Amino acid sequence: MRGLPVAWVVVFASLIIASLIPYSSRADVPAPALNDGYRRLYDLDFGGAQKDFQAWEKLNPENPMGPVSEAAGILFSEFNRLGVLEAQFYENDSIFAARKKYDADPAQQKRFEDELSRAETLARARLSRDPHDRDALLAMTMASGLRSDFCALIEKRNLAALHYTKEATNWSNQLLAVDPTCYDAHLASGVSRYIVGSMAAPVRWILRVGGVQGDKAGGIAELQTTAERGYLLAPFARILLSIAYVRDKDTQRARQTLISLQREFPDNSLFGKELARLDHDTIR
Repeated sequence: MRGLPVAWVVVFASLIIASLIPYSSRADVPAPALNDGYRRLYDLDFGGAQKDFQAWEKLNPENPMGPVSEAAGILFSEFNRLGVLEAQFYENDSIFAARKKYDADPAQQKRFEDELSRAETLARARLSRDPHDRDALLAMTMASGLRSDFCALIEKRNLAALHYTKEATNWSNQLLAVDPTCYDAHLASGVSRYIVGSMAAPVRWILRVGGVQGDKAGGIAELQTTAERGYLLAPFARILLSIAYVRDKDTQRARQTLISLQREFPDNSLFGKELARLDHDTIR
């Protein structure tokens, strides 16, 4: 199988991340601690992000977005420690396919799994009472996306990652059916469509038979929707778009997106490094 172009979901999922509680892209205002926590993640302030998430969770102990947010912070901290995030700017699928398998810190991996399990338990309990619970649907979307990110980017288990990507897309579709203005939810399906749409035709056909649809242009369009109209996931969508633009040799849009991210999150050194790499490749 050809290497996954970029195995994200929500991740940053994917990384996957982020949602807001109570969620609405229209009138509701997110709890400041949760909102601040996600912005700290984009600036690579993992300790500060976890403090914000835990403070919010103390006020909302039955809401699954507390533990799923903590799981996102743990995963991103591991991504940063292992250098996984920088590797996502690989321009060549063969290089990405040959990437090494990483070893997650065992204690951090256990914390990650524990928080995801706790989030899913709380979410399923809420969904049993109300199948249209937006917080629960968003938490389930994120949990599947984060599992996909861990499988693909740390364990190098591509098929397992695609399984969780499909799960994340199914949950996000349910969420969009409940609230079509939840633009952050487009990230999960956008990533899935882009990844599968970038694969070789025979692989796309096999995955389509298995219920996984691919559409590279459609995936980009959904990511752009989240980038332009989403809230907590909008910066993450811009990160994913910059990766897609680099891979598509669209240097101008990649630079514009990275410059805007660098200005908004000056403590994240990744954006400056990728800008320097782009400029170096252009000169060369």
